Amino acid sequence: MSYSRYRSRSRSVDSSDVENPGNNLFVTGLSSRLTDRDLEKHFSTEGEVIDASIVLDPWTRESRGFGFVTMATLKEAERCIKYLDRSVLEGRVITVEKILLTAAG
Repeated sequence: MSYSRYRSRSRSVDSSDVENPGNNLFVTGLSSRLTDRDLEKHFSTEGEVIDASIVLDPWTRESRGFGFVTMATLKEAERCIKYLDRSVLEGRVITVEKILLTAAG
């Protein structure tokens, strides 16, 4: 089991990772039964998925109902927003949007 999904969103000290180039997506409305692999499979219909992770409650290890997906390119991420936003995954309507990250100052 990978523990990468438990890391803080500010996990990188490299300033080039702070700004979102547009290929990082925020996904909400996820079923508690969904796995990282299920999320990756759903998004791979629109391109290459670099990373897909569902956020889990740190104490119960149950899904908090949202996650993050990183696509290989901006174009693929835009396709995900266009075609997967408001799509149905495991019986739930999900929302897909670009993460807005800013440098801490």
